[in-house]
Amino acid sequence: MPETMNTPLRPLYGCTLAELQNITAQIGMPRFAAAQIARWLYKRTVTDIEQMSDLSKANRAKLAESYCIGLSAPVKESTSADGTKKYLFKTREGEAIESAYIPDKERATLCVSSQAGCRMGCRFCATARLGLKHSLSVCDILNQIASLPERERLTNVVYMGMGEPFDNIENLLKALEIMTAEWGYGWSPTRITVSTAGVAKELRRFLDSTSVHLAVSLHNPFHEERAEIMPIEKAYPIASVADILREYDFSHQRRVSFEYIVMSGLNDSPRHIKELCRLLNGIKCRINLIRFHKIPDSPYFSPDNKAMIAFRDALTQKGIMTTIRASRGEDIKAACGLLSAEAER
Repeated sequence: MPETMNTPLRPLYGCTLAELQNITAQIGMPRFAAAQIARWLYKRTVTDIEQMSDLSKANRAKLAESYCIGLSAPVKESTSADGTKKYLFKTREGEAIESAYIPDKERATLCVSSQAGCRMGCRFCATARLGLKHSLSVCDILNQIASLPERERLTNVVYMGMGEPFDNIENLLKALEIMTAEWGYGWSPTRITVSTAGVAKELRRFLDSTSVHLAVSLHNPFHEERAEIMPIEKAYPIASVADILREYDFSHQRRVSFEYIVMSGLNDSPRHIKELCRLLNGIKCRINLIRFHKIPDSPYFSPDNKAMIAFRDALTQKGIMTTIRASRGEDIKAACGLLSAEAER
């Protein structure tokens, strides 16, 4: 049955094994067919139900009456001089979302989005200017990986694209289950990092449900100053996030890091260094310093390289492992939200 606006076919891609078992039971297929479908979806990445050759022709026809695979290719690609690629996808609702592919020697990382737009309102973020359009389905989240031209080269995925992952927690957890389950992608959790601005109410659930790495967007250790640039601070103070993290052991394979966009004159003084050390005391972590990628009409700008190095060294001397993340793809507007805003215009 062709997909139309009145009779949309539901995507199979993004369904967990339990959901596939429910689907096969509802249309009278044998229970073991769910594992067969999962293998075709996540191991072989088929694009048409008709390609699932170990299902009977009759069962393929029944499945195709209500379902489709659901994958879609990127609609736009931009390539940076440094090899970074920015892909624009369209969700099933028609909104634009972005993914950034970042090759680096033997490592190749994909930065994926979890929402179309974002409602967190961070002052330094281009995505925040779009507002929240909608949260992504599991299919839309994983389509960014499955339909990536360089998929076979991927070594890591980071949920650091558009949106707040914890604001879409149900679909985030399903996507992570598919990525790490043996019946799914079968990836090690150590290849995946999820970033959050600090939605504390979902933090324990995330830490208890998964083994993937965590990155917390910090950007200022002082409550009042952080609230000025990150409204989420008013609802979930970063101090409460730090208190939760102290309850967990990050000394083994799982890692927690704090992302810190350095903005000249705003969050890069000696008092910020002192407060960072106080705030993060007792948490085994690292800080990733990020140069601010300029966005239109923004009053913020990044310090020069000498100042970035001095800030890093001061934190390292205080006992916090600190690195400066290499800036990538600035010539193709790789900062989250810039390409989508352009597409929307």
